[in-house]
Amino acid sequence: MAWVQTGLERLLADPPAWLSGKRLGLLGNPASVDRRFRHARDGLHHRFPGALRALFSPQHGFFAEKQDNMIESADMTDPVLGIPVFSLYGVTRIPQPEMFDDIDVLLVDLQDAGTRVYTFVYTLSYCMETARDCGKKVLVLDRPNPVGGQAVEGNLLDPACSSFVGRFPIPMRHGLTIAELACLFNTCFAIGCDLTVVSMTGWQRRMMFTDTGLPWVAPSPNLPTPASAMVYPGQVLWEGTNVSEGRGTTQPFELFGAPFFDRPRLISEFHQAPIDGAVLRPAAFEPTSNKWQGRLCTGFQIHVTDPQRYAPYAATLRLLQAVIRHHPHEFGWRPPPYEYESEKLPIDLLIGDPSIRQRLENLEPIESIEASWHARLEDFKARSREIQLYP
Repeated sequence: MAWVQTGLERLLADPPAWLSGKRLGLLGNPASVDRRFRHARDGLHHRFPGALRALFSPQHGFFAEKQDNMIESADMTDPVLGIPVFSLYGVTRIPQPEMFDDIDVLLVDLQDAGTRVYTFVYTLSYCMETARDCGKKVLVLDRPNPVGGQAVEGNLLDPACSSFVGRFPIPMRHGLTIAELACLFNTCFAIGCDLTVVSMTGWQRRMMFTDTGLPWVAPSPNLPTPASAMVYPGQVLWEGTNVSEGRGTTQPFELFGAPFFDRPRLISEFHQAPIDGAVLRPAAFEPTSNKWQGRLCTGFQIHVTDPQRYAPYAATLRLLQAVIRHHPHEFGWRPPPYEYESEKLPIDLLIGDPSIRQRLENLEPIESIEASWHARLEDFKARSREIQLYP
């Protein structure tokens, strides 16, 4: 097993001299821990007594207690240190300048999901912009991309679909760590803040999270395990449909289904064109919340057998199109609102391009759809290599 040291652990072990005497803020949540499960708040308070002046929380709250999308958390006072906790998924998603009044440096220690639609990275981007405007410094403490740093998948976001689940033209599975994303935002997308990163040691791009030797703490309530994170870059698309993505069960995103699934017909299609690197196991579940609450759903659980071969975005596009083909009358797209967008279809925000939804509806071969974004994806890969921190 590899020994990966996170940016948090490196900072606490050997902090830079310039950090001495600075007033600190921390953007974090329950996953902001070292390998001994000590939280960044406690580690920073111990290492820099009295320096931590404010905490900031992303979607789901500082304690990740909020389950669903568009469930806001309020500002509060931290019960341990007695300092303010500013919610960046509440009254505002953009930090206000006065929130930064009592800090000199904002430290960011968030576990990303490796997926374009994960809101944490846009909270980071808004913090970078406010820090720039306020003359504050941003220090990003790096963590692994849980779905690896080699594979890059999907279409780039169409700016017309920009939202809080997609702010910049990046692919669904971007293959970058959160510190690398910060560098990309800062340079390629011209945020231009005073940015420093603390990289990891021991992390290699081929690694999935289970290869790192680090403990997994759910960064949000519906990513309880590395297995759920592995399928999330594709399975999140079900959020834009009337098919359950497994919310309200113990295996969100691994499970998917609906009361109207004709499972034998779907199984027949999946047998003819199996999902590479994964097995679809027939399953039944009854969500305790969210879509189809209290109703029996028939469907499947995705078991990833070979993470290096499994392509989550392409896999779910195939599954989605199969459901459209076999259930043209029962299947439907979820209506807005979704993540504070009240007009555009949620699926268009998630896929990031309305034309791809239309091509799925027209049952165009997935291979043809994928070929249409190949050139732009290769351009993104080339730009990414310029800012990558790990070979």
